[in-house]
Amino acid sequence: KLGRYPPWPGKIVNPPKDLKKPRGKKCFFVKFFGTEDHAWIKVEQLKPYHPHKEEMIKINKGKRFQQAVDAVEEFLRKTKGKDQASSHNSTEEKNRRNSSEERGKQSAGEEKRKASLSEGKVKKGTGEGKKRVSSVSSERGSKSPLKRTQDQSPRKRGRPPKDEKDLTIPEPSTVKRVMTGTAAGFKWPPSVSEPVKDSDPHFHHFLLSQTEKPAVCYQAITKKLKVCEEETGSTSIQAADSTAVNGSITPTDKKIGFLGLGLMGSGIVSNLLKMGHTVTVWNRTAEKCDLFIQEGARLGRTPAEVVSTCDITFACVSDPKAAKDLVLGPSGVLQGIRPGKCYVDMSTVDADTVTELAQVIVSRGGRFLEAPVSGNQQLSNDGMLVILAAGDRGLYEDCSSCFQAMGKTSFFLGEVGNAAKMMLIVNMVQGSFMATIAEGLTLAQVTGQSQQTLLDILNQGQLASIFLDQKCQNILQGNFKPDFYLKYIQKDLRLAIALGDSVNHPTPMAAAANEVYKRAKALDQSDNDMSAVYRAYIH
Repeated sequence: KLGRYPPWPGKIVNPPKDLKKPRGKKCFFVKFFGTEDHAWIKVEQLKPYHPHKEEMIKINKGKRFQQAVDAVEEFLRKTKGKDQASSHNSTEEKNRRNSSEERGKQSAGEEKRKASLSEGKVKKGTGEGKKRVSSVSSERGSKSPLKRTQDQSPRKRGRPPKDEKDLTIPEPSTVKRVMTGTAAGFKWPPSVSEPVKDSDPHFHHFLLSQTEKPAVCYQAITKKLKVCEEETGSTSIQAADSTAVNGSITPTDKKIGFLGLGLMGSGIVSNLLKMGHTVTVWNRTAEKCDLFIQEGARLGRTPAEVVSTCDITFACVSDPKAAKDLVLGPSGVLQGIRPGKCYVDMSTVDADTVTELAQVIVSRGGRFLEAPVSGNQQLSNDGMLVILAAGDRGLYEDCSSCFQAMGKTSFFLGEVGNAAKMMLIVNMVQGSFMATIAEGLTLAQVTGQSQQTLLDILNQGQLASIFLDQKCQNILQGNFKPDFYLKYIQKDLRLAIALGDSVNHPTPMAAAANEVYKRAKALDQSDNDMSAVYRAYIH
C-alpha cells in the first residue's frame, strides 16, 4: 500500500515524557497540521514543506487539506514574526550589553587611575599606608572573579542543562522526507493556538520543516486511556483513527445497506460512496434514491431486501415510532435478519425503544449496534459528525471505515441504551442553548439594543462558537432553511425530560425550553431550522 495515500503537512514536536520511542529505524514525533493527531514517523518518510508544497496541493483537493495548509501558513507567519521580534530583542540586548561593558571599562579605568594616585601617596606615607594599599589591592582582587562570573553568565544561560539537551530534536533539515509508511496515530489535547481538525492514522503525512516545543503538557497515552476506561467506562475511536480526509480510507469489503435518506442520511450515504464503500439504499420516498443510484449506489426495494443482501445495514429515521415501524413493520428489517446479519440504528430515540429493537434483532441471530449522531446537515455533508455507539463491540469495530467516512470522532459507550441517553442529553443542552440565544436576541431588540452588536460581543467572548454564529446569522437574516429541524430538537427535549423523570432528576431548564419550541411548532415552524424558535418570542 506504499504511496497509495496523499501527503499531509506536519511538524516535529517533543513527545510526552512517558511515551516510549518505537524500536527500529530512526523516527520523530510529529504533530499534523489541522488535526489533533500525533504519530511516530520514520526519517525516510519525511520531506521539506516548501520544495514540495505545490506538488502536495495538486495531489490533495479536499477542503480539510486546504484548512491544514492554511494552518501551516499561519504557523509560518507567526514563527517568522517571533523570529523577527527575537532578532530585534537580541540586537537590543547586545547593544545594551556593549553599552554596559563600555561603561564598565570606563568605570574600571577611573578606579585604576584613582588607585594609582592613592598608591603614589601611600609610598610617601607610613606602614599604615601599606595596609591601605593592601586593602585596595584586595578589593580589586575580589572584584575580578565576580566580573568573570558576570561575563560568563549569559553564555551559561544560553546552554540547556543536560536533561534538556537529551530532549532536543536534531535539526529538521536532516529529516525532511515524505512519509510513505503507516503511522500509528494518537489524539492529544489541542494546542491553544492551533485550529482543531482530525485525520486518519493511515495517511501518509507531509512534514513541515519546523520544530517547536508543544504548547501543552501532554499526559502519557497509557495513563490517559486508563483514566478514560476507569472514569467513564467508555472508549472511543478518536479523530486519530476515525476521520475521512481526502479519500484516504480503506473501505471495508463488507456490503453496506442504508435505510433513510433524510437531512442526515443523505450526507452519510454520499460520504460512504465517496470513500469507496459498496452501498445499497432504500427510502420511504423512492425518488430520493435516484441521486445516489447515479453516484453508484444500488437500489433496495424493501428494508428486508436490503438487510438480506447486505452484511451491515445502517438506518437513520426521525423518531421512535419510525424506528420501530422500520424494523417491525411489513417487509421490515426483522424479516431480513438471519444469523450474522448486522443492524446499526443511527436514529435519535429513547433508551427503551433502542433496547426493544436490540432484543428482537439479537433474538433472530443478528448483531445490533446503536449509533446516533451529533451534528447537522452541513456536518453530515462534510463527514464531520460525532458518532455515539453502544451495543456489540465487535460490530462497532467492523463499522470503523464507515464511521471514518461519515464522522470525525466516534465513541463506544458500552451496553445498549447508553448512546441513546447520551445523545438526548447532548441535544437537550443544544436545544436549551438555542432557546436562550433567541431569548437574548429578542430582549436586545425590545430594549433598543443592536442585535448585531450583541452577536459581535458574544463572538468575542467565551461563548464564541460556529453554532452560535450560524444560528444568530439565521435569525438576523430571517433565513430558517432547515439544518436541524425544529420539530426534531423539540422531540429530543421531550425525550430528555422523560429520561430525567425516569430517574427522578429535575430538568427545569429543558422543560422551559421545550415549552418555547412547542409554541414555535404551534406557529407552523416545525419544518424550519431550530433557530426559528426565535419566532416564538416575537409573536
